[in-house]
Amino acid sequence: MLCNPHKKKLQLKKCLKEFNLTLLECSKLFGTGLATIGLVGAGVGVGVVFGSLVSSIARNPSLKNDLFRFAILGFALTEAVGLLALMMAFLILFR
Repeated sequence: MLCNPHKKKLQLKKCLKEFNLTLLECSKLFGTGLATIGLVGAGVGVGVVFGSLVSSIARNPSLKNDLFRFAILGFALTEAVGLLALMMAFLILFR
């Protein structure tokens, strides 16, 4: 039985198409993993904000209400950065 060169060419094209699709999926997963590194930074940032709040209240308890307002503002800004990182990860993964 002779090999049909056209058939081999079609098989090669199909194999290359599957390989490119697999490479694309691997790249998406790798990029998503890198994008989630921002979530680690957000977690550390929240810890730093509330750690500083506890330290500040221990030094000057009379400013508790003012310090708490600033801490909530810092928490919100830090979490916003984390949510942006999560949004980018989902965009990379599902786009």
